[in-house]
Amino acid sequence: MDLPSALHFTSEQHLDDGVREREFTLGEIPGILWTPASAVASAPVPLILLGHPPLGVRRMYPRLAARARRAAADGFAAATIELPGSGDRPRWAAVEQSRADLRRAVESGEPVSDEIIDALVLPLVDKAVPEWRTALDALLSLPETGGPVGYSGGLISIGVRLAVVEPRIAAAALFAGSFVPRAMFEEARQFTIPLHVLLQWDDEGNDRQASLDLFDAFGSKEKSLHANMGGHTGVPQFAGDAAAQFFTRHLK
Repeated sequence: MDLPSALHFTSEQHLDDGVREREFTLGEIPGILWTPASAVASAPVPLILLGHPPLGVRRMYPRLAARARRAAADGFAAATIELPGSGDRPRWAAVEQSRADLRRAVESGEPVSDEIIDALVLPLVDKAVPEWRTALDALLSLPETGGPVGYSGGLISIGVRLAVVEPRIAAAALFAGSFVPRAMFEEARQFTIPLHVLLQWDDEGNDRQASLDLFDAFGSKEKSLHANMGGHTGVPQFAGDAAAQFFTRHLK
């Protein structure tokens, strides 16, 4: 698949803390770039890619913007893109079917099979990771953004694959809590950059043991697991602070 390389800004606003927020398109892929006031051509700042679940950037905007503003306060630019089949992007029939299969399994109380997980996650990883790399090419061509680059959050399988194949990513903070195909465990063994994993211990949609097994599989010499009590949306503020400090250590 040929991916576009030209990034076009479609809107701009300045938030009340001086952060510059610009929406852009990269072919059919929409995204948002946030830069701190300190980001100018003469002093480009490191970039953090903000991952998110496939719920649509508009729905996730409040949380994404909060993470971006924290990154800007620490001297980083931040960017996100819409995932395939999400938001205003064309529907993806295969993924829609997999989501329906997942809902049926969960509602009936049946175990979620490896076949459902593979069909749901692997095609998304295969399509999203090249798009993230194309977006990274375009973002790093801007005068105000530079390396090193971090990746934060999102579907953990996308973060694993992206960090393995993309040498420009120097550190990653990943969120446990999404279904992980068995094939990703082998890819995790090839993951070698500094890693910070956040796990909500009582996450109702998460297989806790699978998250622990995946963490064990990561090949990074520096990796830390931060587990907190509470459900999926109960992440404490200090957990976000710890992730921010992780990026400050590794990207500056």
